[in-house]
Formats: sequence, C-alpha cells, structure tokens
Amino acid sequence: MTLRLEAWFTLDRNCIFAVLGINYLTLFKGSGTLDQTIMHSNSFADARIPFNSYRAHVSEELEEPRYPTPEPQFDFQEVENDWLNLTGHDGMRNSPALGVDTEFWGPGDRLYRNFHKYLDARPCDENGVFLPPGSPPKPLSDKSSSDWTPYRNRVEFETAEYLFAENQMPAGQINKLLDLWASTLKKHDDKPPFADFRDLYKTIDKTPLGDVRWQSFSVRYNGERPDTDVPPWMDQVFDVWYRDPREVVRNMLANPDYAKEFDYRPYREFSTDDDERQWKDFMSGDWAWDQADIISEDPDSHGSTFVPVVLGSDKTTVSVATGNNEYYPLYASIGNVRNNVRRAHRDAVSIIAFLAIPKTTKEHATSDVKFRKFRRQLFHCSLSKILEMLRPGITKYEVVRFGDGHFRRVIYGLGPYIADYEEQVLLTCIVRGWCPRCLSSRINLDEPASWRCRHHTDVLVEEGTLDALWDEYGIVGDLVPFTNDFARADIHELIAPDILHQLIKGTFKDHLVDWIEKYLYQMHSKKDAERIMDDID
Repeated sequence: MTLRLEAWFTLDRNCIFAVLGINYLTLFKGSGTLDQTIMHSNSFADARIPFNSYRAHVSEELEEPRYPTPEPQFDFQEVENDWLNLTGHDGMRNSPALGVDTEFWGPGDRLYRNFHKYLDARPCDENGVFLPPGSPPKPLSDKSSSDWTPYRNRVEFETAEYLFAENQMPAGQINKLLDLWASTLKKHDDKPPFADFRDLYKTIDKTPLGDVRWQSFSVRYNGERPDTDVPPWMDQVFDVWYRDPREVVRNMLANPDYAKEFDYRPYREFSTDDDERQWKDFMSGDWAWDQADIISEDPDSHGSTFVPVVLGSDKTTVSVATGNNEYYPLYASIGNVRNNVRRAHRDAVSIIAFLAIPKTTKEHATSDVKFRKFRRQLFHCSLSKILEMLRPGITKYEVVRFGDGHFRRVIYGLGPYIADYEEQVLLTCIVRGWCPRCLSSRINLDEPASWRCRHHTDVLVEEGTLDALWDEYGIVGDLVPFTNDFARADIHELIAPDILHQLIKGTFKDHLVDWIEKYLYQMHSKKDAERIMDDID
C-alpha cells in the first residue's frame, strides 16, 4: 500500500525540508505564504514539511490487521506537559537564548553567522587538554618518506597495489605469477615480495590507513517453534556484514580534503540587509543547534565538536535475470561536511553495512505473523548492534584528530535517517498507512494532531494493549525502535521524508501530473489533450 500526497503544501519559513545535494529551493515565487528564495539547510530538521499539511490518499487494499479490531480497551490520559502538546509546534525543542559568537560571512560581508557558544570545537592535544588560542597543529604525518609499513619497501607496496587494486588478479593467477617470479630469483638466493596470495591479502589487511575492515555477525530465530512442520526460516542463519561506524566516521573527520569545507560548530546564518534567516548546509539548521543546547547542559562537553551521524538505507535489486539478488546497504555520512563535498562523491558517504534480508516460502511470507515480527526485530537489532560502537561517544566526548591536523573533543549523535515510506514504517514501528511523524489519521487529516515522540510512545506502550495501540494510534506495540538504545535519539524526530518518492514522484508525478492529464482529457478532445501533454513534456 502506497501513501500518496494528494494536495498542495501550506508552507512557511520553517516548513521547507532540507535535502542532501540541494542548496536552493524557490517555492511559489510571488504568492502563497513563502515568496522568497530560501537557502536552506541540509539538516532534515531545520525546516520540515508537517505531515498534516497535506491530504493523503491510501489504496483501498489495506494491509490485513495483525490483531482483531475490538473497541478500545483502555483510555489514555494526556500528560499536561507543554512538550507533549505539540499541535502547531514544529516538533523540536525551542532553543534557549544563549550567548553566541558572531562572524560576518560571504562576499562583501552580506551575511553573518551566530555560532554556538559552548560547543565551539576548541583544539586540544591528544589527551583532550585544550590548547592556547592560535596554537599550530602537529604535522599530519610523523612518518618518514621511507616508511612503507606494513610493507617492507616500496616495491612490495606497488606490487600489492598492482595485483589487488589495479589488475584485480584472481588468487590462482597471483600464485602462478609469484611462483614464476620466485623461480627467476632462486639463483640469486632471493624471493618475491609475497609467498602467495594469502601472504598478500594478510599484508593488505594490516594496512593502517586503508578502509575499515569488514566483519560479520549471524542471527537466527530462538523463539517458540511448532512441534511439526517447522517453517524453514526458523532454521536459517542470517549473516550481517558491517564495518565499525566509529572508525568510518573518524576517517571522515581526519580527511584533509574536508578541512576547509567542514562546519565545526552549529550556527545560524542571517542576511545583514534585513536579518532574514538563511539555510544552506546541515549545521545551519535548528536541529543541530538544539542538539548542541542539550549536550552543553553537561559542563564537561563545553569546547567539544558535535558530529551528527546521518544514516540511510534502501533495499536494492541488483540482478533480476540471474536470481533476483537483493542487497540491503546501510549508508553513513556526517552532518559537518558541506553539501558540495557530499554531492561530489568525495568519500563523505560510505557504506557501513549490508543488512540481512530474511526470506521464506510464499506460504509463510504472507500469513506467518511470527515471520513478519522476526523480520522487523532483526532489522532493529542489527542496526543497534552495528551502531553500538558509537554509543559511548554519544554521552561522553572522545578525542579525535581532524583533517586540519588539530585534535578536538568529539561528541557523536544519531542524525537524520533517510528512507522511503516502506522503510519509514519499519523504522518507526508503525502500521502501514499511518504517518511516521505525527498522529494524524488518514481518514481526517484536517483534525489537529500531536507529533509522535519517543516518550509519548513509551507511555502508550506501557499503559495500552497491542490491539488498541494498533487500531487507535497506528503503533506496533511489540517492537522497539533501534534508536531507543541511544541517548538523544528519537526515531520520529530523525525520520526524513523521501524527497524522490514522496514529493517528486508522489506529489508531483503520481498526483499532480495525473490530475492534470485527467483534466485535459475531460476538457479537450483526445487529440488536443495529447498535443498539450506533448508540449508539457
């Protein structure tokens, strides 16, 4: 079942959603509630499209409920806290009035930026002790030009590079070549750089500045099993391959290519002409600033650098003709690098995992409730396991070397998660057809509704039954989002609309274009309508 946006957006300055790879967005120039060109943030939270600002059409072929649909068996008492009554609120924590550091920015000082005062990315030494202002960084490399570690010399390194990277020679051919090489050197009482392909691969794996190594873990079902006719998926082992996201992020931070295209501090940018707020890169958004406010409540965090980890995933079919092979890559980036770096494919986005894709027979895939629950639990448990190495650095700083040569204290945070609607349903543990961001009913989107949040959902799950959670709130109550294992992480806040499928394809193509086409055929002859459509194309 597909959610389609069916009406126009009512937009204001805080309702433009920032997208990776887009710097400028002009909406309704000269009309509507926004008649200006906005430089907007890459933050996924600085500006949002509230889900109750559009009408949604859902196919009548609704997913069969997992539970019966009796009358609600419990009542919910709304907690009288301002943070819970989010109707009309942007869903984010308001920033307190902090002291800020201000700098003029851009050609002719046409802009100025207010930087966060407490998370100000002060350089320190490798032990975390802050350096005096103006202290130069240590050289990026202390190695001599003749140090080829873990290779014994330059010839050994270039041999490995040629065989493995440039030629991508199979293992059998590597062995044959090394044997021939060895036979020519035997009379000189010498030997080739590597004994065989295993020796070559072992040396490459020891390369300290190479990519973060891949590792894996396996998962299998360990719940209740039927006495007879055990479904095949209950006996299967599912492998998840991943790389340590902490090391991947540290490599990004240490990349000298980003040194001058890197935002070390959250900021708010304004025009000097009329003090109009400007948005462009991720760290210019309200979400990054609000996270810095929360982090800076701990005095030990002052002087640190906030590093938001942006995630995304998309199950992809790579071969239909040879068996319908599917991969489930998990991507990671950091919010500090600027848009132009990310768009230029300069290693600012990396694959950190390939998630498992549980499969079973068609019989069990559609009717087995336990299989559907296991598949969802496997997804969240895998994400939690993969990201666990980031967990200590989310609450307490660690010292990391940056591309400019300086060491800085770093505090991580889970940032926006980019996914299409099907994955949004899976990530937020909601029923398909409901909104992952708010509690609006698809039956009546004009009715005021609160935003979803982690605390509110926890209260509902604690007090309610699975049936009522499913029917009244669109919550799958026996699933726990992976973000619950991490501080300052609320999946409903972090989830981001899928610009391609939900806006461009959903709103524009599936709704607007189809509506215009039907209108043209109704108002004109078929021939004239086709001519007009050709002109539009």
